[in-house]
Amino acid sequence: MPVLSDEAILAAIDVGELEIDPFAAEGLTSNGYDLRIAEVAVPGAEPVTEGAAQVPPGARFAVSTVERIACGAGLTAQLWLRTTWARRGVLASFGKVDAGFDGTLTLAAFNASAEPLELPVGDRFAQIVFETLTGPAAALYGERSGNYQHQHGVTWAR
Repeated sequence: MPVLSDEAILAAIDVGELEIDPFAAEGLTSNGYDLRIAEVAVPGAEPVTEGAAQVPPGARFAVSTVERIACGAGLTAQLWLRTTWARRGVLASFGKVDAGFDGTLTLAAFNASAEPLELPVGDRFAQIVFETLTGPAAALYGERSGNYQHQHGVTWAR
């Protein structure tokens, strides 16, 4: 699938095929958009929405994005961990963002480092890369499973 360039991302926003809210110009990359941390949740601890979260070594955690993403019927997206975090020992595997999805994103990860990991709220965590479909989806995310449609904040498995 063709990947949207920075100009194509802005054009998709202009015509309403894509929403990134709030949009920060500094988040735009040549072929994607960097998503920022709004909330960090570690099982058994209170979620952190201000300052920085501390993730113990060997612990799983989830990050919610500042940005709400809404993809139209002709767009899907890939999610990629920023290499800065991988170099600090974060392991993550993300799915695709389906056509018709609307909400913040919950990104699950693991601190594979032997050291505690500090995750400052507001830091860039992942890049979203938008792709065009061969044609508009016949049934959008909300009409199929829609399990996480309109989620806000960290949402664990349903």
